[in-house]
Amino acid sequence: MKVNIVGAGLSGIETAFAIARRGYNVNLFEMKPKHFSEVHKTDRLAEIVCSNSFGSVKLTTASGILKEEMKILDSVLLKAAEQVRVEAGGALAVDREKFSALITKWAEEEPNITLIREKITELDDNNIWIVACGPLCDSELVEYLKEEIIGDEMLYFYDAIAPIVYADTVDFSKGFWGSRYSSDKDYFNCVLTEDEYNRFYDELLKAEKVEPKEFEKNYFEACLPIEELAERGKQTLLFGPLKPVGLKYEGKTPFAVVQLRKENKEGTLLSLVGFQTKLTYPEQKRIFRLIPALKNVEFAKLGSLHRNTFIDSPKLLNVFLQSKKKSNVFFVGQITGVEGYMASAVSGIYVGMNIALKLKKNKMLEPPENTMFGDLIRYITSKEGEFQPISENFGFIEVGKVKNKKMKRELQAKIALENTKRWREKYESEFN
Repeated sequence: MKVNIVGAGLSGIETAFAIARRGYNVNLFEMKPKHFSEVHKTDRLAEIVCSNSFGSVKLTTASGILKEEMKILDSVLLKAAEQVRVEAGGALAVDREKFSALITKWAEEEPNITLIREKITELDDNNIWIVACGPLCDSELVEYLKEEIIGDEMLYFYDAIAPIVYADTVDFSKGFWGSRYSSDKDYFNCVLTEDEYNRFYDELLKAEKVEPKEFEKNYFEACLPIEELAERGKQTLLFGPLKPVGLKYEGKTPFAVVQLRKENKEGTLLSLVGFQTKLTYPEQKRIFRLIPALKNVEFAKLGSLHRNTFIDSPKLLNVFLQSKKKSNVFFVGQITGVEGYMASAVSGIYVGMNIALKLKKNKMLEPPENTMFGDLIRYITSKEGEFQPISENFGFIEVGKVKNKKMKRELQAKIALENTKRWREKYESEFN
């Protein structure tokens, strides 16, 4: 029996290494460079096409706790990320090209991973298959999955990508370097006065958008296009991506700011934080150049819209992310309904570890309770009612009533990491 992984994105990579490093051979199928999705451009593995930030590393955030859990589980992606990290305040951001190049190198050098550059359009019944094709799953494979495994329980939503600009075309006299609530100088803050904000807002509302088809209108709430946010009211952006809270400019809090984050180590590329969009390309240039610091900016990459595909996991998968219909098929990554880079990756670690245990002892371990990764898996496989994508959050970790929010977060982090360590120890004792 062979172990086959379909897709060498973040979740597929983590799955492959979790199995390979435990002594089992893995076939890792990647359709690039023979075939590309709508947004992938290179032949490298673990290609980052949206934001280059993996989120906060602070243990007072859900994202930070999840990363610490992943370190306990020996995440290969986090090891690579640390080597190609770029400054981003309290967040873990990477040089996307160096990141994917390093992951590709490691995968090619791993003796238990066989990288096969072919497109998979169907899954046989004689081998183990891990579907890690991501939210941009190839249409032929999607059709096979609908016909043979998931029926019509396939859902869609569309994700928007923020623009990237060339740093040497930004007017740095129209803002300042700094981070919210800290002395870090990792973000450039483009300052807008009230009049400048009003003009930007009014033009944003009038801007021409790429018209979505009916089945394209189901956006993930945490990743709404900036123009969608603007339509909720004039103050919405001031409490979202343009919020000035925690920042000082010339001794005062600015009326509004647009933050730029480094996309590479050299700082030659900067992304507009929170500016995912579905504006047409000409309108993106016109509207975003109304921001004073970006008046003459040149774009390295404009924002775009692409289809994200996910399945109705509570109906289709058990707690091991294993198909209820075909037990030799597993699903990992964003196609399961987890949202975000690290949530996608940790699902791969979890499934990879369990497949290795299944191969050795013909058993698997359910995920631990009161952890970010464990309760994320439990949620997407047991949610009642309408299912929508979800990322890690503090609602997964129960600690009872704690009045002080900071103390509660610290306690939640402590409990989550202790439970993850215990689960890892239990896993190792079972495996050995």
